[in-house]
Amino acid sequence: MTGMLDAALHPSGAVCAYLRTVSRPSSSKKRPILPAFIPLLVSVMVLVPASAHPQCLDFAPPFKPLWHLEFCTQYEQFGCCDQKMDNMIAERYWDIIDQLETRGEDLCEDLLKEVMCQECSPYAAHLFDAEDPYTPVRELPGLCSGFCSKLHGKCGHVVKYLTENRLLQDTSQRDASTFCSLVDLQDQDYCYPNVLQSSNLNSNLGRVAEDPQGCLQLCLTEVANNLRNPVLMLHSGDGTHRMFIAEQVGFVWVYLRDGSRLETPFLDLSGEVMTTGWLGDERGFLGMAFHPKYRDNGRFFIYYSILVDSKLEKVRVSEMKASEHDVNVADPNSERVILEIEEPAANHNGGQLLFGLDGYLYIFTGDGGKAGDPFGKFGNAQNKSALLGKVLRIDIDVDGGDPGALQYRIPPDNPFLGDPSSRPEVFAYGVRNMWRCSVDRGDPGTLQGRGRMFCGDVGQNRYEEIDIIVKGGNYGWRAKEGFECYDVKLCQNSSLNDVLPIFAYSHHVGKSVTGGYVYRGCESPNLNGLYFFGDFMSGRIMALEEDKTTGSWREKSVCMGETKTCSFPGLINHHHKFIISFGEDEAGELYFLATAYPSAMSPYGTVFKFVDPSRRAPPGKCKQKPLPVKVRGKKIPFVPRELTVLDTNEIPTRPPPRKFKLTDKPATTPSLVTPATTTTSTSSSTSTTTSTTSTITTVVKPKWKTLDKKAKKTKLQPWKKNKKLNQQQKKTLKKRSKTSVRDKPKPKATDDLKSNALKNTNSPKNRTILHERNSFKWKKSQKHEFTNKTQTDLNSCITYKLLLVTYKSLRALSLTDLLHAYIPSRTLRSSDSGLLSLPHSRLRTFGDRAFSVAAPPAPSGTPSLLKSVTPLL
Repeated sequence: MTGMLDAALHPSGAVCAYLRTVSRPSSSKKRPILPAFIPLLVSVMVLVPASAHPQCLDFAPPFKPLWHLEFCTQYEQFGCCDQKMDNMIAERYWDIIDQLETRGEDLCEDLLKEVMCQECSPYAAHLFDAEDPYTPVRELPGLCSGFCSKLHGKCGHVVKYLTENRLLQDTSQRDASTFCSLVDLQDQDYCYPNVLQSSNLNSNLGRVAEDPQGCLQLCLTEVANNLRNPVLMLHSGDGTHRMFIAEQVGFVWVYLRDGSRLETPFLDLSGEVMTTGWLGDERGFLGMAFHPKYRDNGRFFIYYSILVDSKLEKVRVSEMKASEHDVNVADPNSERVILEIEEPAANHNGGQLLFGLDGYLYIFTGDGGKAGDPFGKFGNAQNKSALLGKVLRIDIDVDGGDPGALQYRIPPDNPFLGDPSSRPEVFAYGVRNMWRCSVDRGDPGTLQGRGRMFCGDVGQNRYEEIDIIVKGGNYGWRAKEGFECYDVKLCQNSSLNDVLPIFAYSHHVGKSVTGGYVYRGCESPNLNGLYFFGDFMSGRIMALEEDKTTGSWREKSVCMGETKTCSFPGLINHHHKFIISFGEDEAGELYFLATAYPSAMSPYGTVFKFVDPSRRAPPGKCKQKPLPVKVRGKKIPFVPRELTVLDTNEIPTRPPPRKFKLTDKPATTPSLVTPATTTTSTSSSTSTTTSTTSTITTVVKPKWKTLDKKAKKTKLQPWKKNKKLNQQQKKTLKKRSKTSVRDKPKPKATDDLKSNALKNTNSPKNRTILHERNSFKWKKSQKHEFTNKTQTDLNSCITYKLLLVTYKSLRALSLTDLLHAYIPSRTLRSSDSGLLSLPHSRLRTFGDRAFSVAAPPAPSGTPSLLKSVTPLL
């Protein structure tokens, strides 16, 4: 029975399984022979409620479509279909309806639509049993026994249009129990329609997955490796989407969009930078920032440790430029020293550089080192006449031609510019050793929060803190550490007036904070607005969420997702312990840099990218168009090292179910259809009237086809890769416009209208032109009666225009009133009234899909709900 089940659900399952088995490497793990009690254990495990793991047929998380769906409307808020996929399913649906209508079979439109729309379900991969990368996708979704029995009893004849599997086709006509056992799922929580009713699967659908303790479960991808203590990653903001990763020893490497690294470093300061191989040495290449106009001027700024005369340690801030001959290499002779600060100890060197929205350069220095800021009466941090333990702000857009002169200007609104006891560069003070700061891009829609500057300030013995930098702010050190007092005398000083951190945590959680970023990317919408940061010593990743009403922040723990949660291609759920820094690419996606051994000489540094496995962005929304980069040197391709959740040899392919080629409809014979055509022509050049009357004496519906053979070749093939629908439609329309009317008969208006309805584009402007093919809901005798009585008069209106009326506007207007308002009274007869008084539910099958009607030019005083568009012919 098991073999029959596999053969029925997965076409060529045995062959595929064999091919996949022999293609696996010999080193792959062998599946052990299960003891006899294992089946009983499995049966018990099935009773456990399923853990939510939304997944689409393309082996990726679900999403919210950019625009509402016209056909599978129940999944327009969250699912696996965008407008293009929805239109493809609708086209297949209408093709099947045509076949059923031609053969005079029950249409079963509701049940058929339910089954076909399961491709759009957020649990589509489970419904089609597409979780195992070795198993081909099913052709029918998993159906619960009740729904399956209903489908078999009423609509078993439609199964032959959904699958080519002979076993399913045969059992669908005779044996309900066998058929339903074949399409059932072992996990009853995931079969349809149980999957819609399970609170466990739908309570937090579309949100970030959380464990029982409320920890956010995220996954990672490996981006770069083999780095020696990577201290920063940043982009140049020039539209190329290159990433620049700096190592503590003084190298800066260029990474391209394809993941490859250029063999030649962008910058090599290894001969100038002071650092050692000691574990935890804080000296080295520490900071870098690109000028806001780097694309035009090629300027960037660096922050690194130096040793003068073999004994005096300093930190240096310099300006450099990119080479005029190669954009991927810095000019080694372009360095201009802007600022040097003496360091009294080897630790607490600061190192952050960044530009604010005001265009000024911000420099973050440490308090000088040792422990407790022992320098002077109040320490360096509280001494505004010292540059250590500060946030400095300077204007670097000056002409630095004179080496002896000041290489920067003081912004006129710096807070202590007029204070003789303060350095004018000081923007904020009272910081201990701020390690990694960032500027918030702001909400993508509202720009709320844009320009805020977040920093992680490393603590002394008890607390680590996160601060938002404000002009003139005193951040408390050494009087305070976190929210608590450190120096009691200074802490009790009423003039302290310190700015409290937005969050602090004790050393039970971690001992060295690493500041991060507010996520403002596109690929993981659920993460928008969360501030991510970490701890260097404990390896813990944390997030803060803002309460927009109170302005307060609350912690949300971040965990690596479980194996099932991260079971997507290329994802991992682990990382190295020592979190050195965070980074952001040009598109706003978030990364962090970690190492397994924190030595400046150890090549164990890796860059990881955050991924939300619960929800992704709609297809195409996050597509970037980077500017081309001319590469002169050799590129080193990226080779991942981390073990992914899915075995690296498993390359899952999850195409949607195939579109089957339906058999041609039986041709109508002359005995069934008797046409009678009358054509009248006048010599007038301004008017031509054509009247056509067709008498149909059978219930067989003729196939809707265009008479253009060239247009027929452009029929949409939904599952063919790289099909460009919009370009084909444009070419077809151009060919039609060039073809002479004399060369071929003119297609009927209804044919043209149906072609437009089925071959819809993804453009929002064109979506309203989709035509509701609800002819199957009209009884054939009524439709033919209406056609025969009104065909002559309607065809006489050759200049009629197509009126598009959405069902939302028709709620208070019946179809009879509409036609009486725009068609002459002679066109409608009293006997037509019953046929035209259709309930509005007949017009709302597709939500906002337009209902089309032919009518003459509207008279004066036309209601605003009707809009005249292009001519019908």
